[in-house]
Amino acid sequence: MEEEKYLPLLLKSIKSQKISREYDYEVIVADASSKDKTIEIAKDYGCKITNGGLPAKGRNQGAKIAKGDLFLFLDADTILPENSLIDFLSEFEERDLGIAGFLLRPWPEEKLFKILYNFFYNWPVLITEKILPHSEGAILIKKSLFWKIKGFDEEIKLGEDSTCSRRARCFGKFGILRATTIYYSQRRLKRDGPIKTWLKYAAADLYLIFIGPIKTDIFKYDLQSKRFKE
Repeated sequence: MEEEKYLPLLLKSIKSQKISREYDYEVIVADASSKDKTIEIAKDYGCKITNGGLPAKGRNQGAKIAKGDLFLFLDADTILPENSLIDFLSEFEERDLGIAGFLLRPWPEEKLFKILYNFFYNWPVLITEKILPHSEGAILIKKSLFWKIKGFDEEIKLGEDSTCSRRARCFGKFGILRATTIYYSQRRLKRDGPIKTWLKYAAADLYLIFIGPIKTDIFKYDLQSKRFKE
């Protein structure tokens, strides 16, 4: 995807993290035939690059060449708060989790969107944490658990994050990390409007619950939204 606007912000936030030596890490960027400077930017930050596709495929491709025991999957339009990574990793270990989702806050930070994120996402995922896992924008998972469920289902068109979490919790403990919140772009909300966006995701979640993984374009989720220029 064309992510030259957002990717530098994410990579910079990763590079600036202060973590202990026991947590060595590598950054892998899955590129879906982008035509902008995405690959150039990734190389400038010393990232490994692999071929991508739809989100599920791109993440699987990255996992195949990853060396670590933990996988942190991040959308290109997310940003890690300063020194948050060590807090996330510590909480993950302390709670003995196998897979985890994250709380979100808008970037840029605006009061209205912060309220919307809390009301429509953060509070619901905390309430349903133990009975119905949700993940959006980021997933932290043990490598062994990831491959036990055979990674992301590459046939899925929408909701691959939550589907992965719900499959994985059958074999490992799921939790929403509370150490802090990660920044998440408002571009979808601004493009489609908060109500339309929330209704689409609510309908998709009901589909996941009562029918199963979304493997058609029934919700007409436009991946071009990931290229939306504000």
